[in-house]
Amino acid sequence: MRNTNVRTNHKSVEHSIAEPAIGSQSTSSSLLSPHRKPSYSESTEITVAAAIVKMLEDLGVRQAFGLFGGGITPLVAMLEQSSIQVLQFRHETGAAFAAIESYFANGRPVVVFTTTGPGITNALTGMFAARWEGAKVIFLSPSTSTQQRGRWAFQETSAYTMSNTSIFTSGKLFHYATTIEGSDELPVTTRRLALGLAQPGSFVAHLSVPPVIQTSFLKASIPRITSSPILPSAGEDTIWKSVQLLSEGPFAIWVGFGARDAGEEIRQLAERTGSAVICSPRAKGIFPEDHPQFVGVTGFGGHSSVLTYMQSQSPLRVLVLGTKLSEFTSFWNLEMIPSRGFIHVDIDPEVPGVAYPSVETVPIQSDVGEFVKALLKHFPKRSDRLPVSSLPRPKFEAIDSQNDGLIRPEILMDKIQRVIVENSDAIVITEAGNSFAWGTHWLRFNTPRRYRVSTGFGSMGHAATGVVGAALARNSKAVAILGDGAMLMNSEISTAVKYKIPAVWIVLNDGYYNMCDQGMTLLGFNGVDAEIPTTDFVMIARGMGADGIRVEREADVEAALEKGLISNVPFVIDVVIDPTRPAPIGTRIQSLISQVAKES
Repeated sequence: MRNTNVRTNHKSVEHSIAEPAIGSQSTSSSLLSPHRKPSYSESTEITVAAAIVKMLEDLGVRQAFGLFGGGITPLVAMLEQSSIQVLQFRHETGAAFAAIESYFANGRPVVVFTTTGPGITNALTGMFAARWEGAKVIFLSPSTSTQQRGRWAFQETSAYTMSNTSIFTSGKLFHYATTIEGSDELPVTTRRLALGLAQPGSFVAHLSVPPVIQTSFLKASIPRITSSPILPSAGEDTIWKSVQLLSEGPFAIWVGFGARDAGEEIRQLAERTGSAVICSPRAKGIFPEDHPQFVGVTGFGGHSSVLTYMQSQSPLRVLVLGTKLSEFTSFWNLEMIPSRGFIHVDIDPEVPGVAYPSVETVPIQSDVGEFVKALLKHFPKRSDRLPVSSLPRPKFEAIDSQNDGLIRPEILMDKIQRVIVENSDAIVITEAGNSFAWGTHWLRFNTPRRYRVSTGFGSMGHAATGVVGAALARNSKAVAILGDGAMLMNSEISTAVKYKIPAVWIVLNDGYYNMCDQGMTLLGFNGVDAEIPTTDFVMIARGMGADGIRVEREADVEAALEKGLISNVPFVIDVVIDPTRPAPIGTRIQSLISQVAKES
């Protein structure tokens, strides 16, 4: 069942493209002149590379992340002369992850750039992550010029060598992708980018520009284009139907990452209706985790209090706001199904009803904030908060530090909660693996946008390098919590040092790919080699110009965290943890067992 009663809400934000119109007249100017910025008010010929950069500036791009090479040099040279900050990374994947987290930290669209061949393929993991996470990213790459294709050009990038058309055409990876073969294509490209960025949710685009086109002169004028972001919202009859259904009995609210701009409205709705609130891992902090109506986090690393609530006080319906209810959010657990089903609100009309296809679901395409604001008109304000029944709550038992033995991850999380979560405004990003489980389970947030985790694509290395982009975008501390395996993949410490970015890495150093090791054991598989040789991450950090501290006693954890927060250089906190402590990954294991059982 699909809701067709949808209206759109136009907000007054405009993208202004090329004002005045960019055209080609009069004398030529030096393409790569390092001595001055290109002026678009002058009556001079400009290159396609310069026009693209001007377009990006007008689209609101302020940062470009990547690693350049011969094929992309003309474009990067123009970027360097623009208002856009250009950051050269050590690996294209790290640049892409940093770009994603920069977008989520400040909401501005970002550019990722690479050179031909391996530069492009190295960035693809990050592009997939951008699509899955819901970021707005414009990927710039070069392709081999037409006269060189099929002749074994160095790092040839063409249909002869890279036949996977999903890289160069719109589809499952890129919402919009094109190879620009002439300057006359720029007007339509500009329009498509502007409209794509104005749409709610993710927009990942790829512009492939051969070097010969980058250096060619602009022939067609690029008109000024304005577009306003369009937020879908439900019609009045849909709102009224939702109010009627929610008024039939107690309901719970399941908050997802798509509701991150609607925290205040959701809190008002919960307090006016007395509803219990649960959230996905990515949605931590949208609804305050210390609120008496907060029951817990669902899915991977979540809280048993959620299932206790569903078993003992099961609501009539669940209002789902901005989450796909994907595997790491729900594990498709049948106990999460209320007796009358779901009212599922999402900006993407293909989301509602997919995770639980056999369950009665009322699908509503709408921006979450617009929908909840409309609901609030039908639920009266109250002078006093409605009495809340005794709701189960996540339990965090106090753990005393010990003088001997390896550091327990629970103690580390407790100290991170006190020093970083409660006494700073730093963004905290947890890495794929046990770090994700420890952070999601133990850390508590009361404001949105402070906790980040990738639960979709879930690449190792996302937090390790994404923390650089988050800290850069906010010009303040961002903290990555990650294992030694991810830290060894790609940390971009060197990049943070070069640009004086205040990133902090907290490494759970246990000498294992420990989620794999613990998970394999729980699944009944033994003898799989998951060991990692002992690594001194402080020595590595200092070798690249950063600083750090190694922590081997629980009594020293708090002081080390405080030192990391006040450091004026990128900082690594190398924590030697007990690898035998079981991480809260039981729900994931049970899900894997269930999937195997269904297939056999």
